[in-house]
Amino acid sequence: MSETLGYLAQGFAVALTPTNLMWCFIGVFVGTAVGVLPGIGPALTIALLLPLTYKVDATAALILFAGIYYGAMYGGSTTSILLNTPGESATIVTAMEGNQMAKRGRAGAALATAAIGSFVAGTIGTIGITFLAEPVVNLALRFGPADYFSLMLLAFVTVSAVLGNSAVRGLTSLAVGIFLGLIGIDLQTGQPRFWFGITELSDGINVIVVAVGLFAVGETLYLAAQKKSDAPPEVLEVKDSIMMSREDWARSWKPWLRGSALGFPIGAMPAGGAEIPTFLSYYIEKKLSPKPEEFGKGAIEGVAGPEAANNASAAGVLVPMLALGLPTSATAAIMLSAFQSYQITPGPLLLQQQASLVWGLIASLYIGNVMLLVLNLPLIALWVRMLKIPQPLLYGGILMFATIGTYGISQSYVDLILLYLIGGMGLLMRRFDFPTAPVIIGMILGPLAEQNFRQAMTISQGDMTVFLTRPLSASLLALGVLALVAPMLVRLRRSA
Repeated sequence: MSETLGYLAQGFAVALTPTNLMWCFIGVFVGTAVGVLPGIGPALTIALLLPLTYKVDATAALILFAGIYYGAMYGGSTTSILLNTPGESATIVTAMEGNQMAKRGRAGAALATAAIGSFVAGTIGTIGITFLAEPVVNLALRFGPADYFSLMLLAFVTVSAVLGNSAVRGLTSLAVGIFLGLIGIDLQTGQPRFWFGITELSDGINVIVVAVGLFAVGETLYLAAQKKSDAPPEVLEVKDSIMMSREDWARSWKPWLRGSALGFPIGAMPAGGAEIPTFLSYYIEKKLSPKPEEFGKGAIEGVAGPEAANNASAAGVLVPMLALGLPTSATAAIMLSAFQSYQITPGPLLLQQQASLVWGLIASLYIGNVMLLVLNLPLIALWVRMLKIPQPLLYGGILMFATIGTYGISQSYVDLILLYLIGGMGLLMRRFDFPTAPVIIGMILGPLAEQNFRQAMTISQGDMTVFLTRPLSASLLALGVLALVAPMLVRLRRSA
């Protein structure tokens, strides 16, 4: 523990430099501002801003993205409470109770318990990252190429099955991502693959172009294509004080802790996500509440617990991403692409090779949490004004930023063509309910899985049974098969 605290102290020395403090502040402010906008979640927020930081120092850029991540997670609660429009599925529960509180004239209390709950959960989650990253890395250092290949197969299956309503659609999206990741020069043979004679494709497709195309362009085109009501959305005013009463505190602090305890470990699992802990937290708070009759009509516990679970799971997602290089959510996949754009590969060697970067990033999460708490409640009036931006201007602005940012990376018209082709694919994927996150995950992890497979085959002299004779590899493959088959068996049993 003393060694971890020493590393954390070094991290604070990195994070507390004036430049990095500035980037952390910009991250939480911009993340909240964009996350507040209706229909825009943290994945779209980070994807939109990826190209704009292409020339920023790696440590500063990753601190910025961590701030954006936490800020966007909080910003979604404001939209849910005041507009009843969740930016992502994890804030549906917040919208259920928070909007009802706002309609009863208690928007200030709902926003306050969400903000403080986010701070408590984010801090607990960051403490979890601090003390869990090292043990996970020590375990991962025992992995051989065969074990890593099996771990990536498990990640492919679990993420593809969870991030969507159909395992087949998820695996199809994953296959598209793997194909995109294999375009370019094969590192072992030096031969170009799938480049179709286009010189610009010989170096491969930049993962940022794909991330921005799918999450910024595709999502924006999908939202703009939805049928809208002629009447502007009703934004509820904050009429009460943002200071919580003694009763509000008494009813909120236990849900904050319970939500954090649920959210962090589930978020850290390969197939965790934020939806499960938020709904589980809501169910538990309803059972434990002294006033269960208020649920559905604006119970403060129904905002405090799920919002804490949501933010704790966001911190949990960073553990497998940093320690193993495995993204377990759409937002983590986008953040992984940010690492890749700086030629940094998250995984067990990252803490050894880039210790100052990782611990500076972790320290910045503590600082960003405090900044979020200090910023958000006093700026409620500004967030309310942003909710009233006309949607055509909002969507047009997103497309403009995406186009300028992408062109600024390489000054290549081929990248712009790819951006809008992939954006069109993203629109069709959203229209026909194909999850987009597995595309990014396949694109990033596909080449790594290929590399580990080749190394395993070289070491075993072509013996395929190496994946079954190594206990760790065999266990991971068994978990992958179980994750793929179990949902089918459950559906068959229900239909029987």
